[in-house]
Amino acid sequence: MSVLIRQSQILLPNGEFFLGDLLVEHGKIAAIAAQIPRDRAETVIEGEGLTLLPGAIDPQVHFREPGLEHKEDLFTASCACAKGGVTSFLEMPNTRPLTISQAALNDKLDRAAQKCVVNYGFFIGATANNLTELLEAHPTCGIKIFMGSMHGDLLIDQEELLEKIFANGSRLIAVHAEDQARIAQRRQEFAGSKDPALHSIIQDNQAALNATQLAVKLSKKYQRRLHILHMSTGEEAEFLRQDKPAWVTAEVTPQHLLLNISAYEKIGSFAQMNPPLRSPRDQEILWQALLDGVIDFIATDHAPHTLAEKGQASDRDLTASSEKSSEGTVFLEPATVPSGMPGVETSMPLMLTEAMKGRCTVAQVSRWMSGNVAKAYKIPHKGEIREGWDADLVLVDLKTYRPVLREELLTKCGWSSFEGWNLTGWAVTTLVNGQVVFANGKVNTEVRGQALQFG
Repeated sequence: MSVLIRQSQILLPNGEFFLGDLLVEHGKIAAIAAQIPRDRAETVIEGEGLTLLPGAIDPQVHFREPGLEHKEDLFTASCACAKGGVTSFLEMPNTRPLTISQAALNDKLDRAAQKCVVNYGFFIGATANNLTELLEAHPTCGIKIFMGSMHGDLLIDQEELLEKIFANGSRLIAVHAEDQARIAQRRQEFAGSKDPALHSIIQDNQAALNATQLAVKLSKKYQRRLHILHMSTGEEAEFLRQDKPAWVTAEVTPQHLLLNISAYEKIGSFAQMNPPLRSPRDQEILWQALLDGVIDFIATDHAPHTLAEKGQASDRDLTASSEKSSEGTVFLEPATVPSGMPGVETSMPLMLTEAMKGRCTVAQVSRWMSGNVAKAYKIPHKGEIREGWDADLVLVDLKTYRPVLREELLTKCGWSSFEGWNLTGWAVTTLVNGQVVFANGKVNTEVRGQALQFG
């Protein structure tokens, strides 16, 4: 199918905007010009008053399939991606069974080919005993190591085991950097409390810094490509500012930039994630590190759980076994609540709303959510609007503001930590490989994405 997008503000790779037309043919961007004849395309999309950006690439999501489909699945999650302007994702290995072998990786790829309306890639998870699989698995975007906040086979919290993985092979290693020994010790100290803010105290800044420093030490020792997932603390950002090798990258989530520990009082368990929310001071340092290029890009860590698992009733009534604040928020013991929140539908509007406030620019948001991700993971022909590149595109409205409403969400879990926030930059039309996958508020469920390739 050929598509002509007419008279939108097109974000060019140099960060400037060009008012004109863009033609898509055979899944590629065929031409960008002031005007392109309408009869060159089968489908014409009017873009006047709208902004055309590269589709976002979300490099850290947990889509729960196989084994945890009651929370989310590849179809529902990819539909949420399309609505949010996310045209590609990289998914994590903590499913059931774990993605720690070629067979499990193949199964996910097969499922995605059948179900995903956007493009996809998958991490393989490290265990103490699967070094051969880590070296040979294909195709995969990299190796995921849980240094903390995990149990079972995916937890790698001993330096000698970590060193064995860093010392063998050249594939990118992405780490969840928290010090599990410190977390376990502090969890004992605060056992029994139902104050949800204790989650941030138990899994404190020092636990994050310890693990990040260890990962960087091993990366430097073996010159190994390292990516630090969902950086959450000012201490980590300042450490990287002083000691970040060229082959190390880092990401931050919108929630760590926009929510802090005060959120526990307002939304209770909906604020609980790993690593936890931090202080306003941490937020400011993270923002500055992102603006300065110390932090390279944005990821959502989309990690949905059901309302019941979060201790929240669907009608917002309090459960009988829970306590409540003066605002009616459910408070459960943090250790009994699964950590994580959904994010793919709201990440682009959240960041574009910050751009419209003047906190950053639209071009910076696009680099953080598209171009820099493609470069870091060596995904060819994605992340920028260039002639000859893949037509993964999102047409957004930067003039209209709408609130985040639970009933409009496509994620299966059906809630957002940003419910009620008034945002701009919502996707009007999303294209994946030149096919319109989202338009007029609806997902075209006939579209299928493709497996991403990695350099």
